[in-house]
Amino acid sequence: MIKGIGHIGIGVEDIQAYLEALHRSFGVPIPSIKDIPERKSKVALVQMGPISLEVIQNDDENGLLGGFVKKHGNGIHHYCLITDDIDADIALLKSRGVKMMHEQSVVGLRDKRIAFISPDSLEGIPVELSEP
Repeated sequence: MIKGIGHIGIGVEDIQAYLEALHRSFGVPIPSIKDIPERKSKVALVQMGPISLEVIQNDDENGLLGGFVKKHGNGIHHYCLITDDIDADIALLKSRGVKMMHEQSVVGLRDKRIAFISPDSLEGIPVELSEP
């Protein structure tokens, strides 16, 4: 069952520069950056009250996020819904005709099981399901 919004995914060209801009602008602490070389990615979570910003730099221009940043520049890429039963929610969505990018959950950048709903199903906006 969907429990609420977990984070907003932001794709950036330079994660360090973006985090420093957030710090300068809003005074938020600069979080640690997790390097994930096998995915050509760096990720940082910025807690902003009950919802976090998942800031991602992906250097794979052919990947979903790297391609997004190459085409659009820095920007909001997706939002994430927290689920307490990801497998049941994937099955429910599929039964409703919702197209999934992931037919089954996969381990995401934060080491939690996730699945993306196709942007085709939600008027062009990617939505991630994630375990808490």
